[in-house]
Amino acid sequence: MNLRAIFSAPVPSTLRIKPSIHPPRRSLAVSAQIPTTAATKFSVSDETLESRGFLLRRDTDDLNLDQLNAIFVAVGFPKRDPEKIRIALDNTETVLWVEYKKTKKPVAFARATGDGVFNAIIWDVVVDPSFQGIGLGKAVMERLIEGLLAKGICNIALYSEPRVLGFYRPLGFVADPDGIRGMVYSRKQKKKIAVTFFHQLFLLMNFFTPKLIVS
Repeated sequence: MNLRAIFSAPVPSTLRIKPSIHPPRRSLAVSAQIPTTAATKFSVSDETLESRGFLLRRDTDDLNLDQLNAIFVAVGFPKRDPEKIRIALDNTETVLWVEYKKTKKPVAFARATGDGVFNAIIWDVVVDPSFQGIGLGKAVMERLIEGLLAKGICNIALYSEPRVLGFYRPLGFVADPDGIRGMVYSRKQKKKIAVTFFHQLFLLMNFFTPKLIVS
């Protein structure tokens, strides 16, 4: 979850903050196949979060997209067009974010898309770096997963940087379950293949043409 501090608002003295370092981004596909009968037990209750100054939000009515975008940029995501963020949210099945009551700003966020029955993919799991290390990311993920399971969805996947796989494993996620590998369409790879093909074709033409001419 590549995260860097962006907000100037002071963090409550009761919260422990962990700095983060940001290597180049690389993602792996991981998934969770969790029994739908699993009992719900959150690591921190809604009441405890509220007592610490945080509100859990499950809609986007009061979500400031510019502030959310700022978190995306801080954690290493490219800056996004706010209108495209809005469209993405309109096409998102489940959204969960945390508001810091003192500033009225989002400090943690995650969303899930899917078919509403069998499969779901979790996207954009981010925590404002100033609020990392106090359980907000886990609180969001636990409730997002619980909401998906409540709908009968048990095949849940996400993309993760290798260095944060340890965050997702305790939540029930595994990399390459049963040998299944995730694949992502890549324009760069397609372009590379095309360039390699034409380069090889060029070499072959240059290799054979002199012989044809000589003969």
